[in-house]
Amino acid sequence: MLDIKFIRENPDAVRNACTVKGFADYTDAILELDARVRALKTSTQIKTADKNRISAEIAGADTCQRAPLVAESKKISAEIADDEAELKTLEAQLDNLLHSVPQIPAKDSPIGPDDKSNVAIKQVGKKRKLDFTPRTHWEILDMNNWWLPEKISEISGSREYCLMGEIAELDLAIQTFVIQKMIAKGFTFIQVPTIVKPQMVFDAGHFPGGDLSVMDNDVFYLNMPDKCLSGTGEIVLNSLHRDEIMPEDKLPIKYAGFSSCYRKEAGAAGRDTRGLIRVHEFHKVEQFIFCKPEQSDKMHTLLLEFLEEIMTDLEMPYQVVNISTGDMGFNKVRQHDIEAWLPGQDRYVELGSCSSIGEFQSRRTMTRYRENGTNEVKYCATLNNTAMALPRSLAAVIENHQNADGSVNVPKKLQPLMGGRTKIRTAK
Repeated sequence: MLDIKFIRENPDAVRNACTVKGFADYTDAILELDARVRALKTSTQIKTADKNRISAEIAGADTCQRAPLVAESKKISAEIADDEAELKTLEAQLDNLLHSVPQIPAKDSPIGPDDKSNVAIKQVGKKRKLDFTPRTHWEILDMNNWWLPEKISEISGSREYCLMGEIAELDLAIQTFVIQKMIAKGFTFIQVPTIVKPQMVFDAGHFPGGDLSVMDNDVFYLNMPDKCLSGTGEIVLNSLHRDEIMPEDKLPIKYAGFSSCYRKEAGAAGRDTRGLIRVHEFHKVEQFIFCKPEQSDKMHTLLLEFLEEIMTDLEMPYQVVNISTGDMGFNKVRQHDIEAWLPGQDRYVELGSCSSIGEFQSRRTMTRYRENGTNEVKYCATLNNTAMALPRSLAAVIENHQNADGSVNVPKKLQPLMGGRTKIRTAK
């Protein structure tokens, strides 16, 4: 959420953010409520001071003077009670509206309503010249008996999957390689739980408003009080330092969080219904950083470059996309996606999103640091980026490293984790 002081001083910037991100504009209502709340607080403070003064006078008053003073004290007490009741109601309304204000997008983010306004800023790597018609990853999985889509659909329902044999080993090798690379880069590896409280999902700032029911279409809830399944390790990582005031010297904090992830994909009806691109359950290694706000741009570049290194390590052509204001979501300052080329589908597919959140999440979780020298307490900035999401990334590896006979070449960086194998294929 945004600082109310920022909204007071920059109402036009807030209105513009609502417009370019496609959210309702409550700026005027917020300013009106804020003025009323501040007036009530001032009035209550004045009345409380008057009541305290009268109470002191009552203590030293004689019998004749005491009665009118007591009556006046009771009158003021009733007024204070009414003001406090109104203040509680108005503060709740203001809080809900403040949680409905989107983050201010960066000036260099493309302006547009949806993904059609995204801008590819560079393409890296050469697409393989194949002397055969490239297959989709699900065709290659079928050829090698590396999965059981029909059986798993009977057991678990749609958008579920299983991997078998060498392709399951390759999936694990990719995951292990990325984790080891992140540790070598100075990230603290942490396995985070999948079960979380709904409030933690809300505090990550992906959903507008103060009503948690807005998450119902995206989040799997468990049949127990106050529990749901997390759609990303970001949820837990974002709350790891909630209600803390850390020393400035501790920042930046860099986490590599591994978790299973669960998403309803309710908004993806009819999209990517075949294969491994869009499934309900997947595994992800998440990059997450807490830093000072002035470090944010540097950390964004660091996270993005790290994912680009991984794409190069896995020998896959990719493009970097600057995400538009209407597509980046509610809580982001800026977002860059890395999209891998999938020759079997003749298209690019997003494998990771690098996002700068500013202080938006930390204001919800009260994650702060104490500045050296001034001792001033400030909010941290947060950033996140997918280091690797599987099996989506596995699909890209399969399609880019396929051969005419259905075998799949193992990228050189993964071969030590595959026992030295350079190629995998189920024996016929």
